[in-house]
Amino acid sequence: MPFTTLLFDLDGTLTDPFEGITRSIQYALEKMAAPVPEADELRWCIGPPLWESFPLLLGTDDRSRVDEAIGFYRERFTEKGLFENTLIDGIPETLDRLTASGHQLHVCTSKPHAYASRIVEYFGLMPYFGKVYGAELDGTRSAKAELIAHILQEEGIGASETVMIGDRKHDLIGANANKVAGIGVLWGYGSREELEQEQPVLIAAAPVDISRHLSAG
Repeated sequence: MPFTTLLFDLDGTLTDPFEGITRSIQYALEKMAAPVPEADELRWCIGPPLWESFPLLLGTDDRSRVDEAIGFYRERFTEKGLFENTLIDGIPETLDRLTASGHQLHVCTSKPHAYASRIVEYFGLMPYFGKVYGAELDGTRSAKAELIAHILQEEGIGASETVMIGDRKHDLIGANANKVAGIGVLWGYGSREELEQEQPVLIAAAPVDISRHLSAG
């Protein structure tokens, strides 16, 4: 069965949010009186849910402290970090080809959908997507496996018709958990080795590789 529905991760896949995310994490850690790493040391935090990253950054599983840190993160991110972000070269052209060929596209991100929608709209990408799916502000559906299952149910689509496209293992683990095909992309924050371990149907070096592969399929 050909793939009809494509789920795109946001951070590291459609846009590069390095500056906004790392500066907002540094702001939160400073507010928490915790050690503040250099920005490059925080690259691993781009992709996973904040509820996974902050316990490691703070060295605690205390949910109240993690929630407090995430509150500080959002304080800066909502005002400034949201738009400290750049669009990946070649993404608009690829989305255009995919929609023209009849594919249905949705955003599937661990970022709260309230923020993700603003970013997608800011970069003029909203016309390409049916809906922007993301986590709730309390962290519900921040895990990709849970979010993909929710999208399949909400959209009434079969796993065999669907592809999850993202730059980190979390995207592909979520796809595999739902028996959805995965495509890993190399322009984001996951290494080839990280992606290969989850056995995607394709590892794309450039956005055009996605539309070429799906058109050939």
